[in-house]
Amino acid sequence: MKKSCVGLFLFTFLFSNAQKSGTSTVLTDITEKVKDYYIDKEAYKKADSLFRNELNKGAFNALNKKDFAALLTQKLRTTIKDEHFFVKYLENYMPEKQMSEKEKEKLNNEHNSLENFGFETVQRLPGNIGYINFKGFASPEASEKTLAAAMNFVANTHALVIDLRENGGGENGMVLLFCSYFFDKKTDLYTTYFRHNNKTVLNSTQPEVSGQKYLHKKIYILTSKNTFSAGEAVAYFLQQYKLAEVIGEKTGGAANPVDHFIIQNQYLLLVPAGKITSLASQKNWEHIGVTPNQEVKSEDALKAAHIKILKNIILAETKTELTIPEIKNLINKLEE
Repeated sequence: MKKSCVGLFLFTFLFSNAQKSGTSTVLTDITEKVKDYYIDKEAYKKADSLFRNELNKGAFNALNKKDFAALLTQKLRTTIKDEHFFVKYLENYMPEKQMSEKEKEKLNNEHNSLENFGFETVQRLPGNIGYINFKGFASPEASEKTLAAAMNFVANTHALVIDLRENGGGENGMVLLFCSYFFDKKTDLYTTYFRHNNKTVLNSTQPEVSGQKYLHKKIYILTSKNTFSAGEAVAYFLQQYKLAEVIGEKTGGAANPVDHFIIQNQYLLLVPAGKITSLASQKNWEHIGVTPNQEVKSEDALKAAHIKILKNIILAETKTELTIPEIKNLINKLEE
């Protein structure tokens, strides 16, 4: 009986140490990535101190790998105060050496196509108003045709509502392509500085796009506190250049672009590795968010934008499919 207990204790001890060792390796690798890539070169010290304390307390001992990743995400975000940090357990990960860049891109595009590259809804609202509900930014190469189709659909409307209330961000290149539809010529929007290679990149809109540009018309962008990263970028830059009004809630406040890393062939790590600087304001929206021109609860933002556009139609005596009495009646219904 005693021999059995000793054997069980020894197995538990060895398993616990092996588990701790594996966890420690993951934490060390994450700390190194933060040290080498994060925009603040001193922030890795906070991560290192955090991980050592949590490891010593045994905070990770009883967690499965999925919950371990979720806890790391929460701890990194609160300790370093950057919402762009993200850790995810990759249950069926295929090591990168077994998959070419072309294969990875194809797989990613196939996944994004299942969500229509972020375009949830495109429609015409009463009063000849365009509406695009855009939930995420996939790669510009994969999204180009869908974006062109959406913009061609709303091309003949008098005003446009871009709904970014559920937009969690995505590809920087898609930000530039999307914004290109609202600038009549190539425009330098911002620079991105990357600390790990001490390189600054200039980011500009495209002079030509596949679809029809939407120029010299009223544009309204809907936001919420969940509007994040690339979603915030579109709202920020179109607001900065006075091409759009923002209606809704202040956004999340995550401007720094990320690099992706695979840790121990088990975890995906996102590290904010760059700093964006607007050429118009010499600032960005990091930790601040985008402040709406008209602040309302996110659930009321579409109604607020629709009412505003309809009232402008009456003032400007713009011809639509609705008569003035019909527009006034619609405004009354929306205001109820």
